[in-house]
Amino acid sequence: MKITFLGTGTSQGIPIIGSDHPVCLSQNPKDKRLRVSVLVEWDAYTYVIDCGPDFRQQMLNAKVSKIDGILFTHEHADHTMGLDDIRPFFFRQGDIDLYAHKRVFKALEKRFDYIFTSKVKYPGVPSVTKHVVNNKSFSLGSLKVVPIDGLHYKLQVYGYRFKDFAYLTDMKTIADTEVDKLQNLEVLVVNALREEPHMSHFNLEEALAFIKKVNPKRAYLTHISHLLGFHDEVQQKLPKNVFLAYDNLQITI
Repeated sequence: MKITFLGTGTSQGIPIIGSDHPVCLSQNPKDKRLRVSVLVEWDAYTYVIDCGPDFRQQMLNAKVSKIDGILFTHEHADHTMGLDDIRPFFFRQGDIDLYAHKRVFKALEKRFDYIFTSKVKYPGVPSVTKHVVNNKSFSLGSLKVVPIDGLHYKLQVYGYRFKDFAYLTDMKTIADTEVDKLQNLEVLVVNALREEPHMSHFNLEEALAFIKKVNPKRAYLTHISHLLGFHDEVQQKLPKNVFLAYDNLQITI
């Protein structure tokens, strides 16, 4: 299995428009972060988790020519607003499979009504096939996927486990029954927004405590804001099995 970090930034990305924060001015490519998303590939299958406003550029950066579907964690704009850019895939492949909580589909149907509800579609509008995720395992190709239920402040969000890899973002609270689904992981990806506490995201301390609780062989931090600091400086402070993810990083499992 190959994992490509398409984006590792928070909702505004890094650099933030108009910001003179030192991290936003950094020339280190690892300090430049598109909105959070990940590409998961195994055998002949290619899936994307989340489809934010940088989706087009991410697909070009990763040279993706085919996707088998998109899994959504939740409905916030930085995770969904690239949906219209599935059109090139649709033109080549036909309907695109989407996987999400029913509440997320309701939000998508409102924002992208011309995709979901229009009876007479404008030429070039993509079509999709909806698959409702309800916290039960489901199959993608040859693999079983296990949803991981959590809270982003008071909003329900899903993470996803693919075999020995799990991806969690925008998490603040996760019940022990869900943590039980994360045992014996090779790789855990989890959000770590900044050092200061935040009402709806793990900060660095909380993320590291969660990693210790789950005890994967390796862990990667994502959904990072400029307030966490410079990539190279933060990495030096992390435990030896914890890594700060960065855009276009590829790992194999």
